[in-house]
Amino acid sequence: MRNNTLISKRLLLTAYCLLLTVYCFLFLPACSDNKSKQPVKAPPVPVTVATVAGKSVPVQIRAIGNVETYSTVGIKSQVGGVLMRVHFKEGQDVNKGDLLFTIDPRPYDAALKQMEANLAKDHAQLENARVEVNRYAELVKKGYVAQEQYDQIRTTAAALEAVVNASKAAVENAQLQLKYCYIYSPLTGRTGNLITNEGNLIKANDLSMVVINQIQPVYVNFSVPGQDLSEIRKYVSGGKLKVEAILSNAEKDPEEGVLTFIDNAVDIATGTIKLKASFTNKNKRLWPGQFVNVIMTLKTQPDAIVVPSQAVQTGQKGQFVFVVKEGSAELRPVNVGITYEDMIVIESGLISGEQVVTDGQIRLMPGAKVEIKNMDQGVGIK
Repeated sequence: MRNNTLISKRLLLTAYCLLLTVYCFLFLPACSDNKSKQPVKAPPVPVTVATVAGKSVPVQIRAIGNVETYSTVGIKSQVGGVLMRVHFKEGQDVNKGDLLFTIDPRPYDAALKQMEANLAKDHAQLENARVEVNRYAELVKKGYVAQEQYDQIRTTAAALEAVVNASKAAVENAQLQLKYCYIYSPLTGRTGNLITNEGNLIKANDLSMVVINQIQPVYVNFSVPGQDLSEIRKYVSGGKLKVEAILSNAEKDPEEGVLTFIDNAVDIATGTIKLKASFTNKNKRLWPGQFVNVIMTLKTQPDAIVVPSQAVQTGQKGQFVFVVKEGSAELRPVNVGITYEDMIVIESGLISGEQVVTDGQIRLMPGAKVEIKNMDQGVGIK
């Protein structure tokens, strides 16, 4: 009996230990899980913000343009002869009326003198014929000479008058040929490469001896999409449209001009229309053949709501921004308009004075607490 009692006690102890083990296995992890599920307060997300502002924003069209000369003239000689002298250097600026070339004038001067001598001879013969006409007019009245003889004298005088007129024309032509020996610039511009040199024999109306480009003023031609034509015509009817030409190394100092030409048709192949703007080019910064960035301003949109471009994000439902309200982030859908420099116009969704997140959006979610690292006073154009 004693042994049975001892065995029973051992069995009871073993069962108690087994129950205790099962209890610890089942209930202690549950207690641990309950503690781990306690909410942990997340730290605020550091962000930078900008204040939404209402500013005046220009509505612009941007394109790539090409500078071209206002006018180009190829200088040719109208007479043949030896090129005696070149009065300029290659690449030199010349003014309208400046002497460029001198063709040997001696043959043409001799021809002029000969024509003038012929004119003097013909004029003397004409004067004699006129005296004869007057004398025979008196004689025919008195019946001393026949009418037929008088008519012959008058015919001779008329013929000599025609000869004198022809000699005058020959003198004028010789003077013109002599004048052509001196070639002057027809415009103010810049000379190019000199094609012929002093001492060469020049042929009349042969190849151009030099080309002069007028670069003050100068044109910039560019093309814009055909769908912009109606807007351009709308605003150009109210006055001249401002056009800026930006050189690659002068972003902050553009050349200013005005739109002066709209082509008469849209290019079917490209769907674009060609425009031209005129620039005074006072400092000769624009050079023919140069490519420039063109900005044409159509109008100015007053009191536009603008934010930095980095504030606008794109999601599955469209574009949005994070607005900071009472220390928390609020996701706000927005409709965006035009872009100007580093800003975007907001058509709807924001009001002036609100704060939008410009950096740190990747860690944000609606309702998240934020910590502002800066206090930007506003954005936009002054």
